[in-house]
Amino acid sequence: MPGIDTADTAWMLVATALVLLMTPALGLFYAGLVREKNTLNTFMMCVAAIGLATVTWATVGYSLAFDGDGKIIGGLGHAFMKDVTFAPRDGTKIPELVFFAFQATFCIITVALVAGAVVERMRFVPFLIFASVWSVLVYAVLAHWAFGGGWLQQQGTLDFAGGVPVEMGSGFSALAAAIVVRPRKDYGRQAIVPHNAMFVLLGAGLLWFGWFGFNGGSGFGVGKPGILAFVNTLLAPAATLVVWIVLDLVRGRQATAIGAATAIVVGCVAITPAGGFVSPGWALAIGAIAAFPCYFAILWRPRTRVDETLDVLSAHGVAGLTGTLLIGFVAQATWNDGAGNGLLYGDAGQLWSQVVAVLAAPAYAFGMTWLLIKGLGLLMPLRGPENEEALGMDLTHHGEEAYASGEGAILIGLGPGVGRSPRV
Repeated sequence: MPGIDTADTAWMLVATALVLLMTPALGLFYAGLVREKNTLNTFMMCVAAIGLATVTWATVGYSLAFDGDGKIIGGLGHAFMKDVTFAPRDGTKIPELVFFAFQATFCIITVALVAGAVVERMRFVPFLIFASVWSVLVYAVLAHWAFGGGWLQQQGTLDFAGGVPVEMGSGFSALAAAIVVRPRKDYGRQAIVPHNAMFVLLGAGLLWFGWFGFNGGSGFGVGKPGILAFVNTLLAPAATLVVWIVLDLVRGRQATAIGAATAIVVGCVAITPAGGFVSPGWALAIGAIAAFPCYFAILWRPRTRVDETLDVLSAHGVAGLTGTLLIGFVAQATWNDGAGNGLLYGDAGQLWSQVVAVLAAPAYAFGMTWLLIKGLGLLMPLRGPENEEALGMDLTHHGEEAYASGEGAILIGLGPGVGRSPRV
């Protein structure tokens, strides 16, 4: 087909599948971090995001993100996938259908990330409604700003693979969601610890695996930008992991599994905006530097009354902000095919462009999410009664248990006068 490169297309098909895998991987990661009684509900929020975000992306999200060059929001020229065909997307050598699918997987995982702020207490149906609207009014808008032709891209902000819409978008939205939904009933009154560290480690490993498609695919081909981002996705998380282990050992003389898994995610997040713009040496440095603000943000958060359950703000918001800002210092045109130099290589303007992004994206994500959840709370209860929360979200919202007891059966009431019967 004219204008289509088969090698680029083949790689992008693989990259798309890798990024889609990241959402079930996130489900494992999140499920291990919560209490046993909320395992299925937490995973189901991630699974539901696959369906919800895909449908909203196909109907209006993709068009609002990538149609036209309006400063704030795109148009509706691609609504319901109008004119999204086998023809190449402008600026690429891959079919727009493949570009659409690749970008859809970004929207999917970002929606799932926000769930980490409200697991163990937000009712399932209100979350579904919130996630659907959020994917359009927050994610699609930020995606347009950063790499869909919007004002951040126009004023020179560099964001290779989603530091603005995915990482800062999810992290600061998570903070707003946690504030509005309020803390869990047990928060601050008893120890709430992860129930399965093996799930967390396995989820982190699969996330890292999928991130090679996430960052490597954001070059939209097998050229230098994608190759550089792919290699940097190996280097940065490795550096974060080493620094994190050292910090754990210095602080508590124990290197925790949960800390190691978190470090992997932080390193992947930090290099996401910078992957195709910085040298491998600076990728190592970015990974190492990002460990510090994220580590101490995670330590600080429990001292507050903000029950942001799974530290999405620290691991994604702070890490994404750090990586986005550091581009302004260490981007090198000799490595990024002339995309831009940072302050250390002679361009102070690039740093200013990055500063604008790290101010605007968090403000919009936080503000719009706060309004969305506040508005939704006026229409329906965001949380159930305390006894349901005590029983666990798995039974109350799904009628199932992650770990069956009583020889594989749970007892349920069938109604007045009917008695009780096992449900297998």
